[in-house]
Amino acid sequence: MKRVKSISRTLIGPAIMIVAVATVWFYRNELWERHQANEASIKDPSEPTAEPQSVLEISEQARKNMGLVSAPARSQTYWRTVTIPGVVADRPGYSDRGVTSPAVGIVTSIHAFPGDTVRPGQTLTTVRLFSEYLQNTQSQLFKANQEIGIVQAEIERLSRAVDTGAVSQAKLIELRAEMSRQRAIVQSSRQDLLTRGLPPQQIDRVEQQGQFVSAINVTAPPMSQPSAAGDQPDHQIRPVSLITNARSPDDVAYEIQELSVELGQQVQAGQLLVKLSNHQSLYVVGHAFKREASFLEDAAKTGRPIEIEFADDQADDWSPLEQTFQIRHLANSIDTDSRTFDFFIPLSNQSHAYDKSGKQFVVWRFRPGQRTRIHVQVEPFEDVFVLPSEAVVREGPEAYVFRQNGDLFKRLPVHVVHEDRRWSVIANDGTITAGSYLAQSSAASLNRVLKAQTASGDQPGVHVHPDGTTHAAH
Repeated sequence: MKRVKSISRTLIGPAIMIVAVATVWFYRNELWERHQANEASIKDPSEPTAEPQSVLEISEQARKNMGLVSAPARSQTYWRTVTIPGVVADRPGYSDRGVTSPAVGIVTSIHAFPGDTVRPGQTLTTVRLFSEYLQNTQSQLFKANQEIGIVQAEIERLSRAVDTGAVSQAKLIELRAEMSRQRAIVQSSRQDLLTRGLPPQQIDRVEQQGQFVSAINVTAPPMSQPSAAGDQPDHQIRPVSLITNARSPDDVAYEIQELSVELGQQVQAGQLLVKLSNHQSLYVVGHAFKREASFLEDAAKTGRPIEIEFADDQADDWSPLEQTFQIRHLANSIDTDSRTFDFFIPLSNQSHAYDKSGKQFVVWRFRPGQRTRIHVQVEPFEDVFVLPSEAVVREGPEAYVFRQNGDLFKRLPVHVVHEDRRWSVIANDGTITAGSYLAQSSAASLNRVLKAQTASGDQPGVHVHPDGTTHAAH
């Protein structure tokens, strides 16, 4: 009997364990659901939920501190562009002009120096002549003029004698032929002296009074208007006014860019004395690779507008540029060192004038050597929203923008179809409603503030309308 009791006590323990395991297995689903419910009930409220917070509140003062502005979304057509480096350069035949010595002589005076501003007709240098050819031309002009007077008097004297038959008609014909020869000499000599730079008043004194010119004042030439065949009217050269309210289109200016002679220096006919510049009409020269030639050619052929960024350009100090940039032509040779070819975009410059020490000086907005970025259109995107690159923030594969409603900003996921250094192109897939105000910058800062508010558990006082818009609680 005692043995039976001992065996019973030994079996009770394992039996209880078997029953407990069977009970747990039978009710395993109910127990798991209750465990999950208990876990959810004690979860830290500061931990992110399945639907994280997407609305944050930014005060007006904070927006001012961030420089945050919003603008309504407008669908548009955006052109994908490629960026090509370029530089501002002088336009040959337009920007620079050399002034040469009209004859052999010695420089006795210099009236304008590098940096000075001069007008057409203003004296640059004085050259004392010792050109034998020029002296002979003046002497020839004076003698021919005197000979004309003598022959004219002889013709008048013999005309009456011819009428009476005392002198033959052949003598009168010979005198008239001589008169024609002397007039031809006068005309050719005057033209020669004009091309040498002598003003008509001095030539008149040489011809009539024998006052020979021993020195020439070399002056700034008139502003020429080169033929702009094949160019657009906007690309023609326009004189710069020295006076802000100048009414005369002839009130133009040159800058002395280079002085090539010194006092007392002997110069030859045609030798460069002064180099003048007028930077009214320039080129923006782009440096492209051969693989970019096809779309550059297409842009030049179709007249597609080109966008240009100028380095170190203080745009606030100047009036807005009211010109459309277009490619004029492409170079047909490749630089052997850089393996690039050039293309040329006409640029009409702007200027300011100021007075100092009784002289006027001109300051140009764009200057040769200034670096540029040239944006050439390549591919269009139709019906898209275009935002500054600072208006989009990325988190892994996701991209977000922020829609403003008063002090509230709602984060919206978007599809970015294209982006570059300046712009992000957003697909018009219904996520953004046309006309809604979107933050134009500081998207990364707004996203950090949103994360901070979510982590702290502070929720902005908002409620959501059925259309998805958010408003402050009221």
